[in-house]
Amino acid sequence: MAGTVKHDMVFVAADLVAYAEGSIVSAQLTKNDAGNITLFAFDAEQGLSEHAAPFDAVVQVLDGEGTFTVGGTPHVVRQGETIIMPANIPHAVHANTPMKMMLTMIKGTIGFAVSLNK
Repeated sequence: MAGTVKHDMVFVAADLVAYAEGSIVSAQLTKNDAGNITLFAFDAEQGLSEHAAPFDAVVQVLDGEGTFTVGGTPHVVRQGETIIMPANIPHAVHANTPMKMMLTMIKGTIGFAVSLNK
């Protein structure tokens, strides 16, 4: 990650992590007792094998498209879309195209009682 992001700084998250051919690049924005925020850049066809985390994970796709398999169910998530992966549920990530994402890990669980009006 080029430079340092300060708490009062406006920035474009996707610009803080660069693609690398055949690789996955990560850059941690912040980490504290409540959780962490990490940026990832996946080259096409790269991914993370199935695993589980003890915390809820919120992923915002910043660029490209990926398939996020959560509890055995695949979800295609595109630029501008978000997916929540619950704690202790196996999940995997596959970049269908070059993909950048922001991962927010929250210690504890997220309670959802959101009504989305469409």
